Amino acid sequence: MAMIQSARRAAGTAALTTRLFSMGPIASHSTALSAAGPARMASTTAAAVEPVQGGSFNVAPPASDKEEKKKEHEKAAAASYWGVAPTRVFKEDGTQWQWSCFRPWDTYAADVSIDLTRHHEPATFGDRAARQAVKTMRWAADAFFQRRYGCRAMMLETVAAVPGMVAGMVLHLRSLRRFEHSGGWIRALLEEAENERMHLMTFMEVAKPKWYERALVITIQGVFFNAYFLGYLLSPKFAHRVVGYLEEEAVHSYTEFLRDIDAGSIDNVPAPAIAVDYWRLPPGATLRDVVVVVRADEAHHRDVNHYASDIYHQRHALREVAAPIGYH
Repeated sequence: MAMIQSARRAAGTAALTTRLFSMGPIASHSTALSAAGPARMASTTAAAVEPVQGGSFNVAPPASDKEEKKKEHEKAAAASYWGVAPTRVFKEDGTQWQWSCFRPWDTYAADVSIDLTRHHEPATFGDRAARQAVKTMRWAADAFFQRRYGCRAMMLETVAAVPGMVAGMVLHLRSLRRFEHSGGWIRALLEEAENERMHLMTFMEVAKPKWYERALVITIQGVFFNAYFLGYLLSPKFAHRVVGYLEEEAVHSYTEFLRDIDAGSIDNVPAPAIAVDYWRLPPGATLRDVVVVVRADEAHHRDVNHYASDIYHQRHALREVAAPIGYH
């Protein structure tokens, strides 16, 4: 008797479940969610066919690839449910764009005609302190890396990508608190940070860091981020001046890098594919071409940060002066 009652209860539960899942969409739900329902649950059904972009279908994959295809199908179902799907971008020659970290409209041809010799002569105590701080960092880098400019560039970019992000973040929060525009400086500084990060992604293809160099990066980044954040809160003028001098040293370091390439001390290997696409370099570009455009970027960052410091020195706020957005 107990077994019969258990069977009846199980049958009743199954019937209730069937009725619940057979009901149509609740009237209060949006049409979009109702239409997305089948796509959301598609990964739980037997994969007799696989939907693909454009509304067509492919035959189910062989048993050997079934698990891999199932994972891809689950990702596609999740993307279609939320209405967000990966976009396919193509180059002008018709080949598919291979980078997801930047798109064709983010690329540019660097202005290598910029004056590399510009220098800000320290005029105040703050200027001299900023210059001395950068000289100290330069001395430490010389002692550790010597003339290993590939690894030196990698370390430099992990530091150089921090100030733009910190300054952009501080200005962003200030803009929100004070209900005021930034004059475009948030975007300009975040562009600088992203550009420096792309330098790092490029040199990661050239110089393979050792484990202790990676550990050093973590340590230096942690110290520099917090120190620069505090410094920017206390004196944005001083913080931008430090970065201006830091970029002057970067120009010098990349010039030395080029000399070693020209002297044959460093192999002039083919340029990484990511660099060719990001800076629109010609086919057959080499490491030397990459260093030339990176040096030009650093010179532009030098000018922007010295300019920002001068704005503060003249007792203006950055928002009062239009930012040099897209200054490459």
